[in-house]
Amino acid sequence: MIWYPYQQMKTMKPPYRIVNAEGVCLYTEDRKLIDSVSSWWSVIHGYKHPVLTEAVKSQADCFSHVMLGGLTHEPVEKLSAKLQEWLPGDLDYCFFSDSGSVAVEVALKMALQFYTNRNIRREKVLSLTHSYHGDTFKAMEVGDDEDYHFAFGEKKNVIHIPTEIPALEEAFHLHHDELNCLIVEPLLQGAGGMLMYDISFLKRARELCDEYDVLLIFDEVATGFGRTGYRFVADLVCPDILVLGKALTGGYIGHAVTVANHKVYQGFYGDDPSLALMHGPTFMGNALACSVALKSIELFESEDYMAKISRIAAITRREMEGFEDSRIKEVRMMGGCICVEVFDPAVLEGYQQFAFERGVFSRPFLRYLYAMVPYVIEEAELVTVLDTMKDWFQRR
Repeated sequence: MIWYPYQQMKTMKPPYRIVNAEGVCLYTEDRKLIDSVSSWWSVIHGYKHPVLTEAVKSQADCFSHVMLGGLTHEPVEKLSAKLQEWLPGDLDYCFFSDSGSVAVEVALKMALQFYTNRNIRREKVLSLTHSYHGDTFKAMEVGDDEDYHFAFGEKKNVIHIPTEIPALEEAFHLHHDELNCLIVEPLLQGAGGMLMYDISFLKRARELCDEYDVLLIFDEVATGFGRTGYRFVADLVCPDILVLGKALTGGYIGHAVTVANHKVYQGFYGDDPSLALMHGPTFMGNALACSVALKSIELFESEDYMAKISRIAAITRREMEGFEDSRIKEVRMMGGCICVEVFDPAVLEGYQQFAFERGVFSRPFLRYLYAMVPYVIEEAELVTVLDTMKDWFQRR
């Protein structure tokens, strides 16, 4: 029996059974659904994209996977070189893993050991309130989302602050000599409620991290590849460590990467074996994943995906700006994300089935009704998604 995610198995309603998918649509046996959430924000090119599908098939004809322990291969070398060329600043060193959560674990492990290797004891992490960085153990510890991580217990080595510059400055003033890193979801906090904040916070964070020798980590698993309206938020403020996942492979295969700058990498580089980063996920650098990720990046470049995202943002703003209802707390928009937050989560009960009956797959959570559509969506399809959201409130 399948144990489904984020569900009370005893009371969950049966999931929709998908038999096919193409473009921006999912297909059940008798219904076509526009996927408004891009399979947890990853399928940016849509389903069954011929270029990406061919990349997987071609690589599988050669080999699907070999371990990176003592071996290497062309797909991982090409993807690493592309990311080194493509990413900002001196983010040049790629450590691959098999999911965004694990990639966050790697980043946090890097930050802690970076100071341990220098015989400096810095065990605390600065993080944001309402943050979410995944469901593995250290990622849960630095997160601040009781709806997901209520079973974790006391978080002794993590300090959570709001996205306010005075709180940021106070935290550095009080704890800078204990901090190994500040980790943030830049500009857009996803599972914590699609919360959005200003770039000035990140610019000040970069200054304080430089001043006090604290590493800055950007978790762009959700925000990377254009979701905020920027290619990467790292293009605006460059972190020491960047975490990418989800859209890295265009949603084809689970894969992620933790990218370190020269300063971090040099902290592990030397003649002493004890300085090495002792980590190695079995499927890191998977050849199928690397092959499809490289083609995904090439599509993003060659087909001007930033223009596609700007178009999605403009249509969304045209359709949703000024939309109000007494049950709505706030409507938030940023890049390829729209979120309608309600006061009472009971307001959204039944919305998923309502959307299903109108040809849209949606998955609201808690008080948040949102859409993060594939970037290849047509205007009429996007308007259908947005109209469905509005109709839910206007029907009663």
